[in-house]
Parts: sequence; structure tokens; C-alpha cells
Amino acid sequence: MAGPIPQHFIDDLLSRIDIVDVINARVTLKKSGSNYKACCPFHGEKTPSFTVSQTKQFYHCFGCNESGNAIGFLMAYDNMHFVDAIETLAESIGVEVPRDEKAAQVHNDSRPLYKLMEDVAHYYQTELRKKNEAIEYLKNRGLDGETAKHFGIGFAPDGWDALNKAFSDQEQALIKTGMLKRSDNGRVYQAFRNRIMFPIRDRRGRTIGFGGRVLSDEEPKYLNSPETPLFHKGSELYGLFEARKHAQDENMAIVVEGYMDVVALAQHGVNNAVATLGTAANQQHSEILFKVVPNIVFCFDGDKAGRSAAWRALVNTLPCLQDGRDAHFLFLPDGEDPDSVVSAGGQAAFKDLLSERQSIIDVMYQQLAADLDMSEIGGQATLADKAKPLLQTIPNGVYKQLATRRLERLIGLPMGSEQAGARSGAYSNRSYQTQSRSQPEQIKGMTAMSRAVMLLLQHPSIISTMQTDMLQFDQNIRGADVLQALINDCQQVPDISTARLLERFREDPNHGFLNQLAIKPYWPDNRELDAETAATEFAHSIDQLNQRSQKTEVDKLDASARTGLLSVKKKL
Repeated sequence: MAGPIPQHFIDDLLSRIDIVDVINARVTLKKSGSNYKACCPFHGEKTPSFTVSQTKQFYHCFGCNESGNAIGFLMAYDNMHFVDAIETLAESIGVEVPRDEKAAQVHNDSRPLYKLMEDVAHYYQTELRKKNEAIEYLKNRGLDGETAKHFGIGFAPDGWDALNKAFSDQEQALIKTGMLKRSDNGRVYQAFRNRIMFPIRDRRGRTIGFGGRVLSDEEPKYLNSPETPLFHKGSELYGLFEARKHAQDENMAIVVEGYMDVVALAQHGVNNAVATLGTAANQQHSEILFKVVPNIVFCFDGDKAGRSAAWRALVNTLPCLQDGRDAHFLFLPDGEDPDSVVSAGGQAAFKDLLSERQSIIDVMYQQLAADLDMSEIGGQATLADKAKPLLQTIPNGVYKQLATRRLERLIGLPMGSEQAGARSGAYSNRSYQTQSRSQPEQIKGMTAMSRAVMLLLQHPSIISTMQTDMLQFDQNIRGADVLQALINDCQQVPDISTARLLERFREDPNHGFLNQLAIKPYWPDNRELDAETAATEFAHSIDQLNQRSQKTEVDKLDASARTGLLSVKKKL
């Protein structure tokens, strides 16, 4: 079982869909030998290093090391949860996802809620057409009908019970979705009244909540849906569904503070903006966006509040800055927001400002040094002391080295970037030497167990060529349980693919390591290992495991004999 979905269904699903079709529907693939290639959708690159194997039903990027099967691709590319990815694949071939009785009830509870929220969105859109005041408000904000339709903008009528009456048979469901509330005295009333309504869509385009803005200056100006079974504001971004494709085309996503900023930017041709939902930009937001684009620009007011919000976004984004990703900040002039900028000067005015964005590392050092005298030793030392814990949150790699080197220039003292660079360079040189050696040296550093697992993952069919006595090995060796499970799976399903094998280990702590072994090159030039050689090498690896086991037993006997001899000497 993987959660409530039977493992046998997941296995069958992966055998029936073709990962090439799944990925090609989202990323244009080109045939390259026996595989398919494309520029990686998970990091910016000009030379394709993203490879899809139709035989293994597996993808891998040699640039950023993203890899997985069709389920993993949907989870990474479309930011889907595991169950959503399964459902999407199942829907693509017209099958229902089976579940146990309890899980089915939970699942079936959600589907009507999504349908209801979509119906509510349509209801608000219909109400907008009846409210001239709301239409005039949007026109005065510079929005046309096409943009309003694109974002599904509507209007919640005034009063306490308009929504209740429109959906009189769905009161409990509307309460569950946060659209209706129940007062202490038991009265049920609509949560949004006399507000412009902005549907909040998840990454699949389903309406999961709403944001409402008043027509006047009353407070609160904006009101969001509460936390519900469908809506978790800390893990969602307004406009991401609409902006995804444009953001990928621009290689960048812009994070702004409000719904109207997103909509106004789109009205003027800046279609790659998203907004947080009344919360500070958190690490999850950054991770979601980095799976879509390699670059994020946070757009904030230049006042004290804007700087404070920017700092929270900065701290939360640093841990996401692995090599191939970058983040910048754009601070707008006092009294301006993205809406006012594009309304006054159009797309060109906003893009002019965008060209003045600052890198996240520059902003970090500026903020840390704001109250320090950098001409003094004490100021320089304090900056280093403040910066070190933040630098430590950045993943190891070239980006971290360069960020450290920037600090070194500011304080005039080495902080370890050269040593780190030297270590990195040494590693790169060793990797180069390894790749230039002959086949046995290519995997020389691997244990016999890792090599056996790697070969079986990459060539599951070799099990069918092995006699039973050739598959016997010491079950006490580290990793034996994983290898034995793989052997059993390959014996039970002779035509099992790499992707299907790996899916059975999704919840296993070794899943990440197994993913790496599944794509580890055997030959220095990355060409495929033929099945005959794979079978020979696998048998050799098993033989090495047995030799190691025998040696261990001999060593134990020797140790026991030496212990016995010492005991005799002591007695003498």
C-alpha cells in the first residue's frame, strides 16, 4: 500500500501509461537514440541534459539530478501531491482509483466540495454582471472583461443569506468550505458580503478558496477563505495556475503582495506574477516556485513594512538556493505598488523597474550592515558574525561559495570560500578522472551490494537469466533486505520496469539513494549497459557478497581462536 491506494493498482497504472506521453504533453521531447531529450524543466539550461527512457519509464536530468517516474514527474512539475498525481494518470487512461472503505469516504467527501466551489465561483461571476457598481470599480482599476474572465473574478452580493438561498441544499458543505459561517447563536450566514471575489485555484486549476475585496475603504480591505479541507493558505499562491506557463517562458516568477497586483500586471502583459495569500512568503512558497522556474523576484514596497516582509522572504528562501536557482528583490518607490506602476506607465514602466532588482545576497548584506560602521574592524566582525548562520542555511555548492566570497570582499578576510572551492575543484577533478577510466574503474568505489542493486534496478529482466542458487547471499549484510526485495519483485513480475520497481520503494528511507543508483552511469561515456554484461556483472557482485561473507566468518573464527589462546596464556 502507498497510503490508501493499493500498491498493485499503482504498479498496474505505471505499466499502462507511457512516461514519454506524460512528459511530452508538458515539455517538448526530441528523440535521441533510444531515449528522448529536452532542456530540463526544473532548471534553466541551453543544452538539453534532461533524458527520458521509454524502456525504463524513467526520467533523469544530468544537470540538476532530478529523476523519477511518471508519478514523480507530475509531483515535481505540476506540484501535485502523490494522490493527485495518481488520479491524474488514472484519469488519462479512463480508470478509477480504488481505495479502502475509510479512505474512499474521505476521498469521496472531497470531490463534491471541489464541484461545489466551482459552482460558487460561477455564481459569483453571474452576480458580478448584475452589479454595475462592481463592474465600474473594476473598470476604474483598469481591468477589462477579458482579464476578469481569465481570473474568474466575481462578486458576492450584500446581505447575510444570498449564498444560502442560492445553494439551499448544500448548507453543511458550504460551512465545510468556509463559504458559510455559523454564529454562536446558531445562525448561518455568508462569509463574504459586498465584495469583489477572486477565486483561488490550486495547481490543477480547481477552485479551493476565495479572496474578497471591498468596494469602499472599509476594513478589512481583503478577506481570505479560512483553512479548510481544500485550502491551506500557507502552501498556495494566488495566480500560479494562470502564471505557470508564462513564468516558464520568462524563466522567472514575480511574487507580489496582493490579488489586484497580480491581475493588474496581467492586464498590462506581465503574466508571470503570483501573490501570497495574506501570509509572509515562506520556504514552501519558494520551493513551489523553484520547481517551476529557476528565478524568483520578490516585489515589495520600499518602506519599513516592505523591507521587513522582504527580510522574512529572504531568510525563508536562502535554504532553497541550490546551484541553478537564484532570487532577487525589487523595492518599489514610496507610495507605489505594482498595480499603480503599470496603471500609470504600462508594461514598460514596470519592466524598467524590474531591471533594477537586487540579488538576494546583496540585499542580505545591505540589511545586515545597515547599522554598522564598515570602516571599523568591529563593524566588519559583526557583519561576519551575523552573516555566518544565514550562509550556513544555503545548500553546499558554487552558489554558497560565491555568497561567502562576497562577504570576504566586504570584510577583507578569508571565510573559507577558497578552501571550499579547492575541495570542490579536487572533487571535480577526481570525477573527471573517474569518467576517463575504463569500465571497472567507473564503479570502483561502489560496494558489491550497491553495484548489485544498481544493476538490478537498471536491468530488472536479468533476474530471469539467473538460476536460483546464483541468487543466494548472506542476509545479514547491510542492504541485503533491499536487494532481496528487488529480487523478489523482479521474480514475481518478469516484465517489471525500473519505474515500477522504484515506485514500490517510495515510502522507504532508501528511495532517494535508489533513485540515484537507477540512473548512475556504468560506462564513462554514459552509454547504456547491455543486458548480457549486466547479468554477468550482477552475478559477479553476488559472488563478491558471498566471498565477503565467508571472509567475515573466517575473521570471526580467527578472532575467537586468538581470544581463546589469550585466555589459555593468562591461565598459564
